[in-house]
Amino acid sequence: MIGNWNTTAARTLRSLRGTSAPMTYTLIAVCCLIFVLGPVSGLTPSYGTGEALAAAQRAYFRHWGVVPADLFDGPAREALTPATALFVHGSWVHLLGNMLFLFVFGAMTEERMGRVQFTLFYIGCGYLALLGYAAANATSQQSLVGASGAISAVLGAFLYLFPSARVTSLLPFLFFLPLRFPAWVVLPFWAALQWLALNQASSGPGVAYLAHLVGFGLGFGYAWVRYRKKKGAKRGPGRAVVGDGRATKVRSAPAPAPEGENQP
Repeated sequence: MIGNWNTTAARTLRSLRGTSAPMTYTLIAVCCLIFVLGPVSGLTPSYGTGEALAAAQRAYFRHWGVVPADLFDGPAREALTPATALFVHGSWVHLLGNMLFLFVFGAMTEERMGRVQFTLFYIGCGYLALLGYAAANATSQQSLVGASGAISAVLGAFLYLFPSARVTSLLPFLFFLPLRFPAWVVLPFWAALQWLALNQASSGPGVAYLAHLVGFGLGFGYAWVRYRKKKGAKRGPGRAVVGDGRATKVRSAPAPAPEGENQP
């Protein structure tokens, strides 16, 4: 049994080392593993059922998620929660939506930034996105979980690094017809939707749209500061270039999943 586990782990590590974006896939794997082992997945019998399961979920979110009131007026360990919350999700839909977007946009961004820089960028921007939301809602007792702040930063960086990359989008109001648009059309449109939703959102449990916008702005700003000189030297206008100079294409994806349902 142990031998089989060691063999499987070794093969997984070799596979990750052989990819061009190992940290993207590692982050996806870690988020999925944490979710499956936690009380929200419904796959771990030890958390019980009914009210016992609901209580376990509330305690889980409060311990690992960001509670703004505790973050600014609580014990020192609360300062770590904007980092731990990045790996906790509130539902299967929340998890799968976020991981799909990380899979689609994270790999190319990691290839451009490099493994170490991408990992620090992802965690740092995700931390600041949740911190920004908490600062704007400093008295809230609701817990906040999810990787959407970090993934929104990836979208912002992707927009700057690959503005002409063609993104296949499925639009509900056009009967989900697959349409291809450049990133400079799709991603600002997504950001505009987050802004509109933020202005209409209530103060109760729901989606933390502000964390999306903070993450998106941080990601775009970081890429602009870090790569603005190199970008002009390596690629001409109106064309995203990766490696051999071919125009970049990315897979289809829906809008990013909600930022960690504020838990009651």
